[in-house]
Amino acid sequence: MIIIISGPPGSGKTTVARIVSQKLNYPLISSGDIFRSMAKEHNMTVEDFSKLAEKDYSFDKKIDERILEIMKRDENLVIDSRLAAWFAKKNGIDAFKIFLNASRDKRLERINKREKTSMQNLILREESEINRYKKIYGIDFRDLSIYDLVLDTDNLTPESIVDKIMESVNKWTK
Repeated sequence: MIIIISGPPGSGKTTVARIVSQKLNYPLISSGDIFRSMAKEHNMTVEDFSKLAEKDYSFDKKIDERILEIMKRDENLVIDSRLAAWFAKKNGIDAFKIFLNASRDKRLERINKREKTSMQNLILREESEINRYKKIYGIDFRDLSIYDLVLDTDNLTPESIVDKIMESVNKWTK
């Protein structure tokens, strides 16, 4: 079974994906980790690397092609990715698709625990990603109609989110 967890920056998707991965003993594929490591390799902040990726779509495409290749080849995965749910849908890949969301204030608070940024940078990053996804793939990231489960994570702990996910996954597989 493939479980895809999506959401905007700071929604909790990476933390939750790690817990779900450990709980199920499934490998975790994280596009955010890949993107952040690529930014680091280029000695850039995530925001600056996002601006570069706006001009050179090859960075996004490399990450996305790799994730799609893995989804087509492997089973029993947890994927932390903004677009993997769309790739699964467009390619007929059976997956349980989850979208986590939170208010911008809560997301900024969470992001600042791992890397310092501002509300302005968060908004710029989000707009950059939304615009790139639309230009590159014709995907409206804000369209939640393809997801099997949508959760607002503002007032939820990672553990309670995982409990809700596991309950929904169990119902979905029956």
